[in-house]
Amino acid sequence: MASIRRVRSIVVAAALAVAALTAPAAAQAPPPNPSPSGAQAPTVKKGTPVTTIDRVADFYGAYIDAAYDEGRGRRLAGELRDHYLTAGLQRSLWAWERRNNADGVLRSRKAPTAWAVKYDSSGSGHLWSLVRLTWGTGAWGAGAERTYTYFRVQSDIHTRLISDIYPIRRAAAGTAK
Repeated sequence: MASIRRVRSIVVAAALAVAALTAPAAAQAPPPNPSPSGAQAPTVKKGTPVTTIDRVADFYGAYIDAAYDEGRGRRLAGELRDHYLTAGLQRSLWAWERRNNADGVLRSRKAPTAWAVKYDSSGSGHLWSLVRLTWGTGAWGAGAERTYTYFRVQSDIHTRLISDIYPIRRAAAGTAK
């Protein structure tokens, strides 16, 4: 009984922390005119290694950075998988990659141009996050149309390791939700 109360209190605390961290970020709009060199105005990003949702965001941020480096980040990507993913998920991803000749985490051969992670739900010792990957160079309304890929990511609350990644279908391309 006490362990159920403890899990519930941890889940509630995690949900409140996520809400507190994501609400101000959602209110910020992207800069209207990024500089030609691609440099943007400095922004503050926050996180903590304590919450499961922040660990999912940390993983996707670092993993996409490694994938974006086009081959130079292969070793780092493997180390990130070892650190953030369960052994079972790693085996599942390797099998998927052999069948599809693409990266199993991103479900693609290329790196996305942006990512976003938000809390979805929790229960039975797991926390689920929604991950949106942005594809295309249409940042801030210029260039090609952006498209999105969505995943539901399962994490074990006790270990904070990502234990499954489920591709999900969402709204049509170009609609950001």
